[in-house]
Amino acid sequence: MTTLFDSLKIGKLELKNRIVMAPMTRSRANDEGVQPGFVAEYYSQRASGGLLISEATNISPMAKGYVRTPGIYTPEQIDSWRPVTAAVHGKGGKIFMQVFHTGRIALPDMLPNNAQPVAPSAVKAAGQNYTDSGMKDFVEPRELTTEEVRQTVADFATAAKNAIEAGFDGVELHAASGYLVHQFLMQPVNQRTDEYGGSVENRARFAIEVLEAMSEAIGSDRVGVKFSPQMPFNDIQEPDADEVYPYLITQLSGKGLAYVHIGDHANTGWHEKLRPLYSGIYIAGANFDKERAEEYLASGKADAIAFGVKFLANPDLPARFEQGAVLNQADQSTFYVGGTKGYTDYPTLSQAAAPA
Repeated sequence: MTTLFDSLKIGKLELKNRIVMAPMTRSRANDEGVQPGFVAEYYSQRASGGLLISEATNISPMAKGYVRTPGIYTPEQIDSWRPVTAAVHGKGGKIFMQVFHTGRIALPDMLPNNAQPVAPSAVKAAGQNYTDSGMKDFVEPRELTTEEVRQTVADFATAAKNAIEAGFDGVELHAASGYLVHQFLMQPVNQRTDEYGGSVENRARFAIEVLEAMSEAIGSDRVGVKFSPQMPFNDIQEPDADEVYPYLITQLSGKGLAYVHIGDHANTGWHEKLRPLYSGIYIAGANFDKERAEEYLASGKADAIAFGVKFLANPDLPARFEQGAVLNQADQSTFYVGGTKGYTDYPTLSQAAAPA
């Protein structure tokens, strides 16, 4: 019977357990998308996980949608990630970088020269985005030209190569959470009339082309992808999700990817729908505790389980699971504020037990 503590092979990597740290935005970078030195400590503290997936990282200046998010498109950004990967590897860990483009979720405040955000179509998202000066309404984006779509595919491939140069073991495409790749999948958002819009096949074309370009750049066995069907975030609208995701997963099943990572944030049975369609490594995420994770692995519903906030607050989460220990609770007020508080100061079991 498979357990959380069994090893797992992903591509050419041997993971020491099946506990994955989910990608989580932490907003510790500077305005140029360069990571500070203490980021290496944060990730290396969690290197006992089988696989760490980094926070979502911008592939270009036009990709940025949030304050203090890191990039992977300048030499300075690449260099700032090298101590992170070295620290994780120094503790025997494995780490993938999640790469993304926020598309219509960006605000002009985040973009070069206050540029208008870009998207599959000029469809404004309902809601607001965070800035340090307060919440601001999303704005109407500009529709990408067909040539710009193809250039963005190339930008993802370059980002993948840069991540490997920075020492990452692989790259995860963020095709979830209402960001650009996800926007192409959504019928109400993607109103294009070229080969990237209309039918399910056309709307899935961008995601598939990005994965193919990244695979060509660094090898498919070092490329993963995350989807979050019908996640209630960033004005996600997916009336035909039951067509889109089975098509996507079936198309990707034979491409030799490192894994697919599905976040069932709406908790509506997506793992049960999609796992049987995928022949490779399947990582299940969202709404998992230890008991539910063990049941999924034991019954073959997933090959590994991704944990987000639990891993944020418990740098030694695998040890706590193994010992049945009480978990630290996360301080949400420190998730995105910068600095080391609520970042590198969560105690491990040994630190919690040490005399004052």
